[in-house]
Amino acid sequence: MRIVVLAGGIGGARFLRGLKAAEPQADITVVGNTGDDIHLFGLKVCPDLDTVMYTLGEGINEEQGWGRRDETWSIRDEMAAYGVEPTWFGLGDRDYATHIVRTQMMGAGYPLSAVTEALCARWKPGVRLIPMSDDRVETHVVVDTADLGGPAAAEHPGARRAIHFQEYWVKLRAEPTAHAIVPVGIEEAKPAPGVLGAIAEADVILFPPSNPVVSIGTILAVPGIRDALVEAEAPVVGLSPIIGGAPVRGMADKVLAAVGVETSAAAVARHYGPGLLDGWLVDSGDADAVPAVEEAGIACRAIPLLMTDVEATAEMARAALAMAAEVRVEGGA
Repeated sequence: MRIVVLAGGIGGARFLRGLKAAEPQADITVVGNTGDDIHLFGLKVCPDLDTVMYTLGEGINEEQGWGRRDETWSIRDEMAAYGVEPTWFGLGDRDYATHIVRTQMMGAGYPLSAVTEALCARWKPGVRLIPMSDDRVETHVVVDTADLGGPAAAEHPGARRAIHFQEYWVKLRAEPTAHAIVPVGIEEAKPAPGVLGAIAEADVILFPPSNPVVSIGTILAVPGIRDALVEAEAPVVGLSPIIGGAPVRGMADKVLAAVGVETSAAAVARHYGPGLLDGWLVDSGDADAVPAVEEAGIACRAIPLLMTDVEATAEMARAALAMAAEVRVEGGA
């Protein structure tokens, strides 16, 4: 079975671990979000790609869900002692090695997709991990300047400013109101080599419970990817990242509001739309959302959606694959 998964960071990585447990013989291609990428201290940092790679390669810090296990922080502390900013984005010593290798390879002319393949040769994640694009795309969030403090807030009352997504998410913890989400560079970006081919050849396409705006939404915004998914013969099934009107983790409600989407399982399904989604899984506690999703033209079922451990996540993956088989039969594929 050939499965394509569009994935963000922690939620996508943990779902993939369950999917591998559910279908150990499957040929899995992961299209990873790179809108969260940031350049720090001259290094190219790809948080979502690395989280998938570390998680499936048994190197992740399980408690955090990101970064390396058994990490040390000497470089971070020394940089702070020199007064070098930013101090709000922590890179551990082991993690630094990944970013140094990536930056060196890209500086030598290798595209991000080739670099990611090379990094995965060490970690052996058991999936083919491809960035959504080799082109530079970095998500920014438009906020009120007043929420940022400092001289600019006083000098320009009522003004707004776009800041990098990582500053909004990590430094500010998504506390300011997000007025718009802007993936800078997305219009000129092209799908990385292998992305469109994997989608065309897939038997099943899955959207894990990743952020629908700044993770999966950014991947879908790369010109050509959404169209390829719509035209694909494979059924597309998603799992809701919203349970009981709140995100399972993170602050997805803040960015959903920025694009005018209610924080509910049914609203996220409608946001993706019946032209894209064939099936949608909601949590058992959101079973009352099923009729609204089906009325929108998307098959829907309610199952437990908390990824409490690998087996619980594998059950979610099995349910997603079963729904894919079901909608394929109903659609006559």
